[in-house]
Amino acid sequence: MKLKTSEPFWLVKNGILESYPSLDRELEVDVLIVGAGITGSLIAHQAIKDGYRTAVLDRREVCNGSTSATTSMLQYEIDVALHELKEMIGETGAEKSYWACYDSIDTLGDICREVGSECGFKKKKSLYFASYKKDVPWLKKEFKARRKAGFPVEWLEPEEIEERYGIASTHGGILSDQGGSIDAFQLAHDILKYNHNKGLDIYDKTEIEEVTYKKTGVRVVTQYGNTIKAKKIIYCTGFESTELIKDNFVQLLSTYAVVGERQSEQSALEALLVWNTADPYLYMRTTDDNRILIGGEDEDFTDAKKRDELLSKKSEKLAKTLSKHLPKTPLRIDFSWAGTFGETKDGLPYIGEHPNFPGAYFVLGFGGNGITFSVIGMDLVSTHLKGKEHPLAKYFRFRR
Repeated sequence: MKLKTSEPFWLVKNGILESYPSLDRELEVDVLIVGAGITGSLIAHQAIKDGYRTAVLDRREVCNGSTSATTSMLQYEIDVALHELKEMIGETGAEKSYWACYDSIDTLGDICREVGSECGFKKKKSLYFASYKKDVPWLKKEFKARRKAGFPVEWLEPEEIEERYGIASTHGGILSDQGGSIDAFQLAHDILKYNHNKGLDIYDKTEIEEVTYKKTGVRVVTQYGNTIKAKKIIYCTGFESTELIKDNFVQLLSTYAVVGERQSEQSALEALLVWNTADPYLYMRTTDDNRILIGGEDEDFTDAKKRDELLSKKSEKLAKTLSKHLPKTPLRIDFSWAGTFGETKDGLPYIGEHPNFPGAYFVLGFGGNGITFSVIGMDLVSTHLKGKEHPLAKYFRFRR
């Protein structure tokens, strides 16, 4: 029997790796991190390294939110093209943001080795191809902007793309040297366990009922009536932050993904990330057990029932799109799922303080760069807790 599921591939593949207790006592810490996914685990890793007494709290099982549904593609390319981002925030901010994403992939590789993770971290190239002929001038403008900024990229004509990777029906594209892939669910678990052994307190299945915010610290009351006192609370809750922050700062969307059966090999694609200029764009990668993962078909709503009702139709469309670009690679779907993600006007994250929440700090990576933005967030949090200003802080701030 061939397995098909609406559960994310990573959750089924890995199962429950670790389980932690709910909070059943009073707690006092330097740093309280809300959200035990990939972002929360990375921020906790940095906080423990910097010597802070740290606790992580989650309303679910750890890593069972967006981290279980991410496609785990590691790209330095932000959802807003470099040449367009320069027009929005200036050349310095745009290039610094891109380079920070670029460097974060190597930093993540270092973290994987440090914690001994079995997440399958692998460096890959990234292909950004033109879906339509009309997109070519725009994409070549982006290519020139990246070359000017010093990024290692080359332009491939359609024939070269098909010859190298077997990808058909493109109109040329940008090949970048920097990219990667992981199993973020596995990595987040590995980071949490590594730091739990170093003194990190981890509590899951614990809902926050009330928070009292002061510049000198916060007081948190949980659903079970226990209290937590912290000098700083750091929210790593992704799109769920919209439950707390009422600013219109992110657009929530639904996205779809499928994973195919194992193949004997995917040698032409195993060291490559693929995405395109379509709107919404298609993205594709292989997994470390020789499957093809393809995602996209985004919709401008977040209603779970409506989203899930479209799962079968969206899966078929993704499979059809794949057959257009990889006609020699049959896709038999094993896993399909849908999820919610956030998109900002400039493609950048929101990392920093919010004027309505004294004593709080937010690390909210949205779009296709959530994981790399979280790595950057480690540095911003570390700098902030030391009372210093990070050079990227003004570009990632709220109400920018």
